[in-house]
Amino acid sequence: MLCLPIRPPCGPICNRRCPCSDRFCDNRSLTSDLHRKPGSAPRILVVRTGAMGDILHGMPAITALRQAFPQAEIGWVVEPHWAPLLETSVTAKPRSAERPLVDQVHFAETRAWSKHPASLTTLQSILQLRRELRARRYEIAIDLQGSIRSAIIAKLSGAKQIVGPAEPREKQASWMYGTKVATRAEHVIEQGSEIASALVDVPMLPAEVSLPLDPDAERWAETQIVIQAKGRTVLLAPSAGWGAKQWPAERYGELALRLGRNGYSVLVNAVHEQDPLAAIVVRASEGTAKPVIASIAQLIALTRRMRLVVAGDTGPLHLAAALHVPVVAIFGPTDPARNGPYGTRSRVLRDAISVRDHRRHAAPEAGLLRISVDQVETAALELLENNA
Repeated sequence: MLCLPIRPPCGPICNRRCPCSDRFCDNRSLTSDLHRKPGSAPRILVVRTGAMGDILHGMPAITALRQAFPQAEIGWVVEPHWAPLLETSVTAKPRSAERPLVDQVHFAETRAWSKHPASLTTLQSILQLRRELRARRYEIAIDLQGSIRSAIIAKLSGAKQIVGPAEPREKQASWMYGTKVATRAEHVIEQGSEIASALVDVPMLPAEVSLPLDPDAERWAETQIVIQAKGRTVLLAPSAGWGAKQWPAERYGELALRLGRNGYSVLVNAVHEQDPLAAIVVRASEGTAKPVIASIAQLIALTRRMRLVVAGDTGPLHLAAALHVPVVAIFGPTDPARNGPYGTRSRVLRDAISVRDHRRHAAPEAGLLRISVDQVETAALELLENNA
């Protein structure tokens, strides 16, 4: 189990002063027919289609649910691009190293749906997903995404019970929830555990995650490490979901140059061959940083072998945390108390002037720009020296 506790949520039917709050609450939506006894085998569907960090944040809660219900059939709806976080291939066996957490993986082609919302192809894709989900006869659907789209997918499954946050990211999503769970924990991983705890009589803690083990990707990653300095490799991930979260690539390059002088080999995660951010990092590092283009399965395998990962609030950071690889996290407009690295050794850097702001500005946030290369280098070397 991971080390950070969550405060206990209210009971199944609560009209009293709660131990986790100084307020009265009336959480009557947590009906007794939702609860399942340990040892039973409910059919549970999880909806969290993307992106990388969000899926990884949901996995500790579902791992805890798997431990509570070892015989349960658990399915997960995901955008196909992110499926390698759950399975190595569609032929992977459930509960194996290739698909360790879930029994079924269902594809929701949400990117294609967004591009062509009124097309016949989109309609056929949605209807195919509906048929596939209903064929599994899921009893309970858990929406960890909190969007209108994810709530609709949960509804399409035909599950009799749909569970979601009382205050979802898109408030209209809650109209489709039969069970609305008030989350009180600060970190999003712990919030997921509070939502999943609606299925049991006691609060669950986030559990340690196992990610798929792809033999081909593992061999590829081993080759990459042999090329670099053995056991002394650092991965930099300069990209972010939007510009406001993105520490300047030139500073990542300067960091790589300094780490190289300290005897470390540095890789930079390149999204594709012409990735402009990776190119800036390599140039600013005077060639010290080496770009590496990896599939998701390869990135998992490569990250397992890193001494350290340096990144902002982005998927590779949360992947490293899930794999217990030490991280230096560079934060700006997003709050590390909610989204920060969880379950691994870390140094989180955030300037005092930064405030939570999820508007997708293109320019780096002012507080983020106040974080210097000196600060990041100091944090990195502290973790590297303590991880020798």
